[in-house]
Amino acid sequence: MHCAACCSRLITAAAVNNRSGRPPPAPSPQPVANRRWHHTLALRCVAGVLSLSLFNNTHSLGLAHEIPANYDHPKEQETELEWMVAEKCEEQTAAETAPELATSTVSNEEIVDEAWSIVNDSFINSGNSNWDPERWRQKREEVLRNPIRSRSRAHDIIKRMLASAGDPYTRFLTPSEFSRMAKYDLTGVGINLREVDGEDGSTKLKVLGIVLGGPAHTAGVRQGDELLSVNGESVEGKTAFVASSLLQGPKETYVTVEVKHPDCGQTETIRIQRQVTARTPVLYRVEPMEDGKTIVGYIRLKEFNALARKDLIIALKNLQDSGASYFLLDLRDNLGGLVQAGIEVAKLFLDEGNTVIYTVGRDPQVQQSITADSTPLVTVPVMVLVNNHTASASEIVATALHDNCKAVLVGERTFGKGLIQSVFELHDGSGVVVTVGKYVTPNHVDINGNGVQPDFLKKPDWNEVAKRLASCRLHNS
Repeated sequence: MHCAACCSRLITAAAVNNRSGRPPPAPSPQPVANRRWHHTLALRCVAGVLSLSLFNNTHSLGLAHEIPANYDHPKEQETELEWMVAEKCEEQTAAETAPELATSTVSNEEIVDEAWSIVNDSFINSGNSNWDPERWRQKREEVLRNPIRSRSRAHDIIKRMLASAGDPYTRFLTPSEFSRMAKYDLTGVGINLREVDGEDGSTKLKVLGIVLGGPAHTAGVRQGDELLSVNGESVEGKTAFVASSLLQGPKETYVTVEVKHPDCGQTETIRIQRQVTARTPVLYRVEPMEDGKTIVGYIRLKEFNALARKDLIIALKNLQDSGASYFLLDLRDNLGGLVQAGIEVAKLFLDEGNTVIYTVGRDPQVQQSITADSTPLVTVPVMVLVNNHTASASEIVATALHDNCKAVLVGERTFGKGLIQSVFELHDGSGVVVTVGKYVTPNHVDINGNGVQPDFLKKPDWNEVAKRLASCRLHNS
């Protein structure tokens, strides 16, 4: 599973799956009995999220994913994000959590070898690193040549080993850093949703993970439940990301969900009190033009969090009702956030079938073409403001609108962050962040390290914008 963008990981990050199996790493000098394969924490806002965008001080070993800085976690509740196996519906008891593997049963060599294997299996060279498969195999022999006497020594070896890959985004997470990352909750009620194919061919939304003792769990939601509706609104046909945003709301308010329990198929309506909320990243206003008749709708999007799409829809509709003839989307200083949020925002402006982004990687799950699946909410000309701090998810939106002739870009060259990271859990509770793929624009441009050059350095006249977009459409036809 891969982040995010969010995600992506999610995000990245956000929907968490730290119990999924991976192929076994190469044998280490001291194999352990009953070995479990290394866990994957795909930091997506939900399963299906491209990636959690990882833009930060790339040499820091602190929390290095783009959970918004203003995302409030409950101070009084320090429950870990645990995983539960569904019990029979009639019992309605808390499911058992998967036991943690005792650190003492995993050798230091095993931990180092596990980290090496993850990179060997998943890492993609972004073009700016000096990673070479043969040198990487030699690195394993070097680090495992002598006994590793302590766990801290093993962690130091992993740090240096990952640094040798030459990729600033591939790095080590201590157990405490990984634990904090695992508490990321997109919905505000302590669950993560996943899109699952049903037997009838339809896509269902199921509870992938749940915070034990959290709002949803306390109210009666269980691992494996299928989500049917939120506040009376059916989620049929909706993505997990959209459904998660419906669950969001002000702290201590209530949301009502309808779920179908596994096994017996019982349907239950449950009222949940929210505990965590993401703050709106959207600011908007009307800006009358000099003629006093034409109105421009100005929208400032500060980051891509769980509320970005939902609140942007509200802003667009309110500005349209106010008579906006054009839209100015300000992405300056927006460093990204959840990549899936960026994808969903871009879709609001695109025609059905338009490409949002292409993703490439060694894992087939990373190789995909993401397209818009509905009619656009906005059809009038759009101007997107960018600068050298417009990055990652912001660049996805900017290039999707630009390459599909929906907007012109104005300002400075963007930052150039086009990589996908996944976060993998190691057996001792630590983790590694690994670059597993990259995305390219609808026009097949790799922006990583290059950024995007705007069409204009200063705001043009709207008539010039309309002409540029018309010419773009003619060229693409």
